[in-house]
Amino acid sequence: MSLGRFAPSPTGVLHVGNLRTAVVAWLAAVSTGGRMLVRVEDLDRANSSRENEIRQLADLRRIGLTFPDEIRRQSDRFPSYDSVIADLSARGLTYRCFCTRKEIREAASAPNGPMAEGAYPGTCRHLSEREIDERLDEGRPYAVRLRTDGESYTFDDRILGPVTGIVDDFVLRRNDGVPAYNPAVVVDDAEQGVDQIVRGDDLALSTPRHLHLQKILGHHPPEYAHVPLVLGGDGERLAKRHGSVTLDDLAARDEDDRSIVAVLLASLGLPPDLVAARHEFDWARITRKPWTIPERWQTRTS
Repeated sequence: MSLGRFAPSPTGVLHVGNLRTAVVAWLAAVSTGGRMLVRVEDLDRANSSRENEIRQLADLRRIGLTFPDEIRRQSDRFPSYDSVIADLSARGLTYRCFCTRKEIREAASAPNGPMAEGAYPGTCRHLSEREIDERLDEGRPYAVRLRTDGESYTFDDRILGPVTGIVDDFVLRRNDGVPAYNPAVVVDDAEQGVDQIVRGDDLALSTPRHLHLQKILGHHPPEYAHVPLVLGGDGERLAKRHGSVTLDDLAARDEDDRSIVAVLLASLGLPPDLVAARHEFDWARITRKPWTIPERWQTRTS
């Protein structure tokens, strides 16, 4: 019996790529007699809205997914994240990073090996107290990073198979004072008892960061499954430039919700309705390749 979760960020409307991942997360949980939680990852408060959250939850229910009414929001959870970051700092496992995004992009590459996008090269890791004080006196904002040693982790992904990645000194608190995504996710998954995580395969190489933090905090790692991405007609990852194909977009093209779900399920190698897919769900059936949305769903330009 699995406890899964789907954790959208309410910065916009869910497109069919998001919904496809949610379908897999739901089926993986309920096919074992478990359930799927929904968590709202609204750390990006400037771009998140309750209106988007309501719309996202409605769209999940609209395609037939069930989940508890109680919804956890990360914006309500800052004290828990702050406590964990403070504990890690007290253990000497963090340092202050004054780098801008531009400086990180222009810095030398991080240690060799498979790493998450945006991996940090350790520029501020060995700053002296004098150098730190100079930057503080200049009023430069700083992020808090976890001090790591280039640890390598391999996990057995239910879809991708063995995945190996190297851990960088990732951010625990952003330079605006907001807790970062990685510690927030690890803390919430552990507190909620989530033992199965399904998400897009663009996040696979960030999983070693989570495994490392779980180890440091004494949490048992959940099972991971990374779903191959959905592509637009141009072969690139589905994004706003493709028209953000949503349920309402497709309804305007005379696509009903049931037929949309059938297409999503077929694209995964599953029966075309949720009831049958629930009974026949098997990780071995899930396609390992990216999926391009049907031509009739693609935005037409004049």
